[in-house]
Amino acid sequence: MEIQKPEPSLLRAGFVLFTLALLTGFAIPAFLNHRMALAAHVTGILNALILMALGLAWGILAVSPLQAKLTRGAFIYATYANWGTSCLAAAWGTTCLTPLLGAGYGAAPWKETMVLALRVSFTLAILAGAVSVVFALRSKPVAT
Repeated sequence: MEIQKPEPSLLRAGFVLFTLALLTGFAIPAFLNHRMALAAHVTGILNALILMALGLAWGILAVSPLQAKLTRGAFIYATYANWGTSCLAAAWGTTCLTPLLGAGYGAAPWKETMVLALRVSFTLAILAGAVSVVFALRSKPVAT
């Protein structure tokens, strides 16, 4: 079995996000909504692991250069936006799409709308990236 080469940019992005998520854990008391800040911390760590796993599995994906660029971009955007949006929600005290974590808090309508728009955008991006990876996990054509 041939050892596949990892994707350094995804691994680096994963470790940077992991570091940011750890720092978020230290900053939890500084956020308005501590429960949402804890969720941002955990979300960042889990998303960092997703980037690292994708970076390690990159060599087995059958992707064209364009598909590789789009998939990489979708995952990096979605994982960082997920963490960043959770941090914004914790700082602003929004309740949009997080009624349990945001119970007892409220924010200006423009802040709620911004968090909602970001959440929808990164959800669509991670879904597109995941579909791309599932498609790319098909067998690579055998060179003749």
